[in-house]
Amino acid sequence: MTDPRVLSVNVGAVREIEWRGRWITTGIWKTPVEGRVALRGVNFAGDDQADRTVHGGPDKSVYAYSREDYEFWRGEEAFDTPVGLFGENLTVEGIDLSSALVGERWSVGTTVLEIAQPRMPCFKLGIRVGDAHFPRRFQRAGRPGAYFRVIQEGDVGAGDAVRVLERPAHGITLRYMTEVLTDRAKAAALRAVPNLPEFWNDIAHGRIELE
Repeated sequence: MTDPRVLSVNVGAVREIEWRGRWITTGIWKTPVEGRVALRGVNFAGDDQADRTVHGGPDKSVYAYSREDYEFWRGEEAFDTPVGLFGENLTVEGIDLSSALVGERWSVGTTVLEIAQPRMPCFKLGIRVGDAHFPRRFQRAGRPGAYFRVIQEGDVGAGDAVRVLERPAHGITLRYMTEVLTDRAKAAALRAVPNLPEFWNDIAHGRIELE
């Protein structure tokens, strides 16, 4: 079993691309950075998001995806899976992100990060991989990756160990949260999670109708 660690730190500026006859902005193109990268506020140095209403911000400051989940997609899809393909800031290995708990705290480099929520993919992930239908398959697979809050600023570099500092007692995993999207009977259990992002708090209290 590989010890949990960071394989790469990936950042990207906002770019403009043509899609279906119109121009859109996106920050999903991320590439690995050598050396140590500072994490301040809600971004790694050199990183940005195009639409802050749905990307970035305190509850989506850092996105992580795992090598093991990429290996799953390599077997399922007809595209290569270089680090950063899904727009993650941290490509990690040796840790099952889908089984990680919401509110779990990690020590990574000199930072402390707290898992806030799973990813809900938008159409830009389909653009990135060249398949408009991919976001639906991504959602169904239950391998969402993890969005983090920044509890302690610092810096991170490839090779840094990932250490789990705290695991809350409620037992709600990122995989469970994605299952809530298709099984509303599970939604009430989310109320046991402190500091839920607004969208998930609304789901937990029945203020958003699920399909």
